[in-house]
Amino acid sequence: MINNYINRINNVLNFIEHNLDANLSLETIAQIAHYSPYHFHRIFKVITNEPLNSYINRIRVEKAAGLLYRNKELSITEIYLQCGFSSPAAFTKSFKKFYEMNPSEFRKVNPDKYSKIGQKELNKETYLRKIEQLLNWRDMNTTFEIKQVPELHFATFTQIGVQGLQSAFTNLMDWAGPKGLLAQSDFKMGTIFYDSFKVTDPDKVRMKACLLIEKPMSSEDEIEGVTLVAHKCIVTRFEIAMHEFEQAWTSVFMWMNENGYLKADKQPFEIYHNNFNEHPKKMCVVDMYVPVQ
Repeated sequence: MINNYINRINNVLNFIEHNLDANLSLETIAQIAHYSPYHFHRIFKVITNEPLNSYINRIRVEKAAGLLYRNKELSITEIYLQCGFSSPAAFTKSFKKFYEMNPSEFRKVNPDKYSKIGQKELNKETYLRKIEQLLNWRDMNTTFEIKQVPELHFATFTQIGVQGLQSAFTNLMDWAGPKGLLAQSDFKMGTIFYDSFKVTDPDKVRMKACLLIEKPMSSEDEIEGVTLVAHKCIVTRFEIAMHEFEQAWTSVFMWMNENGYLKADKQPFEIYHNNFNEHPKKMCVVDMYVPVQ
């Protein structure tokens, strides 16, 4: 029974993500999930730990935050309409509640100086030194390519919040093992990211633990089939410790900005090439992909 609930909530999360500019009323969303509004509202809160309206508003604000600092050519009016806000006043009010500044102020702040997770602002000298260290670390650890990545198919398990990600991988592998999908020694696992850690609290980031498969699959209860369409991507490989993933992703987006690319409205993802527990230095070999325009 719980698997059926999760599958329906997955459908709802996907619908919300692709229809932020639409009327996302409780009645509309409940129809997508095939539940009564009253029953759906209770189920949604149990599974996501947020009431539906709070979740939708947060996703809209976080989407707007990403567009503000990544897409400078978009006006604030275009952004609030694209993210489903009814007026500039409603947008500004919701935005200030999350980030304690209005959208215009937020756009002027260096993205490394703000965070929904409580980063402290650095003084200029310390900030420049950290940037220099990060760039040196990046140049010593990887190179970048622009590739046309083919269509990819995954079996996935949705996870909201970083704390449960390992359990999501365990559940996915428990499903895949009896089907023989782990029989090949070169099977690949990965993670698809639907929120940015730059603008979303780690406890609310939506991710999918995923297993690369050969062809599309239909969803089976809590296991969802996902296909990423062919797209141009920044691709880079790191061999890094678990605590270095954040700086690796930061360095990827810095390279994107330095080289004049804009992130496409598609999800970044990782593909892992080893079991880090079997690495002599506990390092993870990972390819990071950022779809670009």
